[in-house]
Amino acid sequence: MAEALAAFLFCALMSGSAIFGVKLRDRLSEEHLSERTMEAIRLVTSLLVTFAALVLSLQLSSVKGAFDQAYRDRNADAAQLAQLDECLRSYGAGVESIRLDLRGYTAGVIASTWPREPKPAGVSYPDTSAMAREGADPSLGALIARVGRAINGLVPADTFQANVAGECRSVYQQVQQRRWAVIEDVRGPASPLFTSILTFWLMLVFLSFGLQIPRRRLAAIVLAIGIVSISTVMFVITDLESHYVGLFGISSASMRDALASMAR
Repeated sequence: MAEALAAFLFCALMSGSAIFGVKLRDRLSEEHLSERTMEAIRLVTSLLVTFAALVLSLQLSSVKGAFDQAYRDRNADAAQLAQLDECLRSYGAGVESIRLDLRGYTAGVIASTWPREPKPAGVSYPDTSAMAREGADPSLGALIARVGRAINGLVPADTFQANVAGECRSVYQQVQQRRWAVIEDVRGPASPLFTSILTFWLMLVFLSFGLQIPRRRLAAIVLAIGIVSISTVMFVITDLESHYVGLFGISSASMRDALASMAR
């Protein structure tokens, strides 16, 4: 919803800039609209368009790269949680409470990250109503830390269990590393200030377009297409910056698959 409002705002700002340019042209005297003056405006506009297009493409590439990294980290996190549960299952008896905590942690991550989706059933987990969608949560952090302490406290009965316990400790360390990678993914490559400056540049571009276009219906249609196209690009950038919401949000499928494998 926020991404759609942002796209509408971009469209409104650029449309307003273009309309302001058209109205400003009507108020200018003929000496300001001479061919030499319009040629100078076109040169400056070409510079602005080239610069804005370069920055826009780099910004889109950067945001897409950050989104892809967040997607890979989330899938790897889910895979390692399932791997840790499989390791604990191989250990044998005495780890049922650890596996329950691991399932509760996984279910809590699903419920807090995708609050609009159905909640995991058949497992208890901390209350997620006040949890942030992204970032570190103290209660979930405490739960996964308890899993680690329990794994470190395992007392193997034979060589096989000792080897499996060592493997589980190694996998747990990987789970923690991947968890912090997912948490750090919330730090997007673009700041709101940079997006505001880029929007200002684009407004100047469409202001100059409004000064130049003739009073023709086709010219107005082409200008409107340009506004919609750029607004769509800004929408995609804004949407990709929000990793777990919007049109391109990361799916919960991998985490749900991991939770399902723990219940088998």
